[in-house]
Amino acid sequence: MELKKAMAFLFVLSFLAALTAAAGPPSLQKASPYTGDQAIAGWMMSEKLDGIRGYWNGSALLTRKGKTIHAPDWFVAGFPPFALDGELWRKRNDFNFVQNTVLDAVPSENWRQITYNIFEVPDAKGAFNDRLDKASQWFTNHPTPHVRIIEQMVCKGPDHLTAFLKKVESLGGEGVIVKNPDLEFHSGRTPYVLKVKNFDDMEGEVIAHRPGQGKFNGMMGSLTLRLDSGVTFNLGTGFTIDQRKQPPPIGAIVTFKYQGFTKNGIPRFASYLRVRKD
Repeated sequence: MELKKAMAFLFVLSFLAALTAAAGPPSLQKASPYTGDQAIAGWMMSEKLDGIRGYWNGSALLTRKGKTIHAPDWFVAGFPPFALDGELWRKRNDFNFVQNTVLDAVPSENWRQITYNIFEVPDAKGAFNDRLDKASQWFTNHPTPHVRIIEQMVCKGPDHLTAFLKKVESLGGEGVIVKNPDLEFHSGRTPYVLKVKNFDDMEGEVIAHRPGQGKFNGMMGSLTLRLDSGVTFNLGTGFTIDQRKQPPPIGAIVTFKYQGFTKNGIPRFASYLRVRKD
């Protein structure tokens, strides 16, 4: 009897461990900042879409942190049994619509306006173009109108990259991704996938509200944020009046843009962008 109890206990532990592992974030590839020093001639470049990242694990759609995205059944009906990485997106400068749509626990008809834009096939073998070809071949055989493979072009060098970035920004786009096409897929932060923007962005947790003064009297003046590094600072610019009247709550994760850091690790010229829910 005692042996059976021990075996049952071990089974429960194994089951809980499996659930914990399944609930963790997916092993995604993460881009590094472009500094201008990298030799990017011959790499592939594409527009960086400002949507919600969607990781398809072969059976479910997940956020970058491993939360389930409750996509309608019709949306994922033609998806393959292998992994995909892409961006859930509608159009430029439309992040809030996408976030509110795809992170809703009950999918709405707004999903009819969402597209899934693939930029990687994580488990496929071979170079970058070979991996994308695997997804392209699948959706050729399983047509799905709301799925797209993000267009890639060969970067001829820094001047070509700068010109492409200007074009993307002139259209209201966020930035550009450049990627070494010759390597096998590997997860984690990599110097072989670079994000190119005229400003950087990062996230911080709201830990306090500071009251406004003058024209902002009676409203929020700034948010005190804690970064992953442990640094705390006050973010006071980039907010609308409505956002100051109803600021992000304590514990919210917010995104802000900035340009470099002070010697104390505080983001310079920081400006609020949005609340992140994924």
